[in-house]
Amino acid sequence: MTRPTIVLGVTGSIASYKAADLTSRLTKRNFDVHVVMTQGALEFMTPLCFQTLSRNPVLTPRREGYEHWQPAHIALADRASLLLIAPATANIIAELANGMANHPLTEIALATLAPVLIAPAMNGKMWQHPATQKNVETLRVRGVRFIGPEEGLLACGYEGVGRLWSVEGIVECAENILSGNEPASPGTL
Repeated sequence: MTRPTIVLGVTGSIASYKAADLTSRLTKRNFDVHVVMTQGALEFMTPLCFQTLSRNPVLTPRREGYEHWQPAHIALADRASLLLIAPATANIIAELANGMANHPLTEIALATLAPVLIAPAMNGKMWQHPATQKNVETLRVRGVRFIGPEEGLLACGYEGVGRLWSVEGIVECAENILSGNEPASPGTL
């Protein structure tokens, strides 16, 4: 039996360290996890961390790579059972809403037919900004699912909505999407 493939997009957020735990938990649950890092994510984490936890090469803007003859971003887009972006910054949400394809993660998002799950993490004012909310609504209309963000103390020192949803909650939501058993969740928009 083939294991479901989760393409995990990691973006430039302080919450990216939680993506390491997410990678580990998904791998332990027998998902084939392939991590794609944005340039911003590389400021917080190293590809080696995710490569070790996922047991797969990591795709970054610096390392496109090819799988046989096919560009890696197309191979991953085709293979994906789920595209999960956690943490997702306001920037990546805007890029996705506007159909940008300027690095491997956005290229995969445009090329995949797999379901997409986004777990936002950002300053609360950024999350509540009308531009961000419009971008979220645009993506929701296209069938993209969201989990979170949570309310609490943010890394920027503010209190409010913008924290990454719990890692276990994200794992559970991903499993539900892949099993076709999506119950309504308070964190899912």
